[in-house]
Amino acid sequence: MTAVTQLSSLPQPSSRPRPVAGLSRDDARRLALRAQGLLGAPDRRAGARGVLRQLGAVQLDTISVLARSHELVPYARLGAAGRPAVEAAYWTPTAGGAPSPRPHSFEYWSHAACILPIEEWPHFAFRRRARRAKGHRWHVLKDAGRSCAAVLDRLKADGPLTTSELGGGRNGGEWWDWSETKIAVEWLLDTGEVVCTERRAWKRVYDLAERAVPDELLHDGLDDAECLRRLVAQAGAALGVATRADLADYHRLKGEQVDAVIADSGLVPVEVEGWGKPAWADPAALATAPRGRHRTTLLSPFDSLIWDRRRTERIFGFTHRLEAYVPRPRRIHGYFAMPLLAGGRLVGRVDPAREGTTLVARQVSMRNGKAVAPMATALLEAATWVGCDSVRVERCDDATLAAALRAELRQRG
Repeated sequence: MTAVTQLSSLPQPSSRPRPVAGLSRDDARRLALRAQGLLGAPDRRAGARGVLRQLGAVQLDTISVLARSHELVPYARLGAAGRPAVEAAYWTPTAGGAPSPRPHSFEYWSHAACILPIEEWPHFAFRRRARRAKGHRWHVLKDAGRSCAAVLDRLKADGPLTTSELGGGRNGGEWWDWSETKIAVEWLLDTGEVVCTERRAWKRVYDLAERAVPDELLHDGLDDAECLRRLVAQAGAALGVATRADLADYHRLKGEQVDAVIADSGLVPVEVEGWGKPAWADPAALATAPRGRHRTTLLSPFDSLIWDRRRTERIFGFTHRLEAYVPRPRRIHGYFAMPLLAGGRLVGRVDPAREGTTLVARQVSMRNGKAVAPMATALLEAATWVGCDSVRVERCDDATLAAALRAELRQRG
């Protein structure tokens, strides 16, 4: 990191906190990469569980191309960690009906549906209280008392259980046409009486919070301000340097919630070249310059490095958009385009698929010729990780770069 510019002697607008340091664009980029575990030696001993603690949240999603997104996130940071080891690091498997052992994590609403470290359970009390106060989320129960009591009785007697084991999730129509049981168990999850500490065949496994969450964590005693202070501080540490909007987006807080606690969060105000907005940084991140090896890897579209499109454009000059929900004729980069990270920059993307033991790069784009070798490296590493023994490039938006990439892959094959 370049020398930090001291700004304390410069006049500041009265409406803004006085920055303690000035950062270049490259400083901010490297701080973000290190905070996200993508710069420097990975902590392989801590493994996927260490990645989860560092990030504070790992997003879940139903789409599975090379692997599901929550597997791709530690892969991007650790390399080809065994997929069973990744799952075991997250979840706490339970034998049928047996009490849950101490869980490592739980699933709840953060940036989206996310895996969260179990230690963060008390800090989401503000969200559980808000859900209780609202009285419902997406669906309204016909008989809330009876339906919730029935679910709790089943879990007490037979849990942990999936929705299917509780009696079924749908009424037989579209996916959102939930059964009364499904509405009840999700409401109990929202409000904290039920917890999910495992997915089994991608189905949530529900258990009583009083049985699954360790006693010292099972409380909603923290007030909203304390919860928000912790989540803003954690977001700041995971982002390295961030604007108010960045901090809010990480755990889907409101801007005014960030405003209410930022002064007491432990984050310090900084000024970042070209950002044009106040920013905050983790003081521990400012204490040492980011150094070490950059990862060359493909990123899940749901990776927390690139969660926020505007932040990604601001830091990397890279426009990232998931096109899985865009009609096929309107897609530019493909169904599940994965950005290529190399040398600390986003330099391309690929829409991957698998055909037998071949990893197919259905559509590739690269910034320039310098991205060819990193793209080949990333494709070959990903292929090995998912059990493929060859890579085929179908389309590329630049014929010259396509030829170079195919030649590079042949040379290494």
